[in-house]
Amino acid sequence: MDLEWAKDGITGELFIVQARPETVQSRKDLDVFETYHLEQRGKVLATGQSVGSKIATDRVRVIENPSMIDRFEAGEILVTDKTDPDWQPIMNKAAAIVTRRGGRTCHAAIISRELGVPAIVGVEQDADALMDGEMVTVSCAEGETGFVYQGALPFRVKQSNLRNLSRPTTKVMLNLANPDEAFSLSFLPNDGVGLARMEFIVSNHIKIHPLALVNFDTLADQEAKAEIARLTQGYDDKPAYFVDRLTQGVATLAAAFYPKDVILRLSDFKTNEYANLIGGAAYEPIEENPMLGFRGASRYYHPRYQEGFALECRAAKKVRDEMGLTNLKLMIPFCRTVEEGIKVHKEMNKHGLRRGENDLEIYVMCEIPSNVILATEFCDIFDGFSIGSNDLTQLILGVDRDSEIIAPLFDEQNPAVKTMIAQVIAVCRRKHRKIGSCGQAPSDYPEFAEFLVEQGINSISLNPDTVLKTTLTIIAKERALATPNIQSVELATP
Repeated sequence: MDLEWAKDGITGELFIVQARPETVQSRKDLDVFETYHLEQRGKVLATGQSVGSKIATDRVRVIENPSMIDRFEAGEILVTDKTDPDWQPIMNKAAAIVTRRGGRTCHAAIISRELGVPAIVGVEQDADALMDGEMVTVSCAEGETGFVYQGALPFRVKQSNLRNLSRPTTKVMLNLANPDEAFSLSFLPNDGVGLARMEFIVSNHIKIHPLALVNFDTLADQEAKAEIARLTQGYDDKPAYFVDRLTQGVATLAAAFYPKDVILRLSDFKTNEYANLIGGAAYEPIEENPMLGFRGASRYYHPRYQEGFALECRAAKKVRDEMGLTNLKLMIPFCRTVEEGIKVHKEMNKHGLRRGENDLEIYVMCEIPSNVILATEFCDIFDGFSIGSNDLTQLILGVDRDSEIIAPLFDEQNPAVKTMIAQVIAVCRRKHRKIGSCGQAPSDYPEFAEFLVEQGINSISLNPDTVLKTTLTIIAKERALATPNIQSVELATP
């Protein structure tokens, strides 16, 4: 049912003002797994790294910056240099996305997976061949290389029914960011949310740097101040706007999957991304390498961001304690040292978020080699780990994961990476700590998901568009480990 509610501003009473049958989400069959097949190849206009496994046809629309959003029509093929959170409104309407820059873990790749649209990234050499208004076919159904073909080529979609699919022992969770998609995606076969990204809520639903709200009265940037005043109309307490909006977004994610675990990763913007928020430039240093700079745990206890982190904590506490959504767990990103983890705990304690209190569990991202090397010590202060294979691979191999030039060297399946992942899983099992994976690798490579199952990982968190496919892989691997001669799971087609 599609229900509309109203709250009486005087009495606080809630009323149902309208109820009608819902006609969009209810028509979707989430038990069906789709496989795309290109029936005819044509002239290749451009190639790059494919993201997802779908095919789309429509007209090219070259957009150089998000201010040109009015030129973009829903269902077109977005072609641009690269994307960041400001591009979200355009990306939401695209049938496919093509970027000149970026690798499989860049912003465009991550968001396109979440939206379920095909994307081709790193089209550095061929992008000029994509002319505005030209009809093309974007195919990500042919392996790791994505192709942009001239014209609208025929393709077919094969559907497989998974309604009677059994559940694996390994928990299969989702990577999510957009609260608007939470309830529909909750109907996928899942064990909760292994990675809920806070950044989407901040950049799309709040849009304002938290410190610009804390220091609203003394803001020097009058243009930013006017825009903040417009967005926060009705809020005399400007920081409360951040807390309320973040609470609404996080609570939606937690409620959609209740009582299953929803693990919220606290803010992990880089400084250049924070600076793009309204009023943010005044509070962020200019760094040569933001990926390795002032991000994650290091911000939470630092005087430069403490007041901003306090707002994040207030929102999380409100979701858990006032709304009763105690399935919400918290996760600390980019925690470089054990000592830093202790400092973050102390900071959270100040705001009423104490590990173990009201069943609160606090996890840490395993995305830095130090997290693996000192895993035993990290186990002493955290309830579990979630392996972020994107950053972990980057730091083990010394490869910038956003560089097109050295993108072929970025390989989560490199023996060095797999050795360290196996090591941290073994430590967590020995220390009776939860260990999951929320990185990109198991979504992209079935053999990597199999590797994680072999090592005894507790959970694998996946992009929504790969949940069904990878669940089949996990079930097959678990059966093969139990009975070596069983190699596959048969699908029944409708």
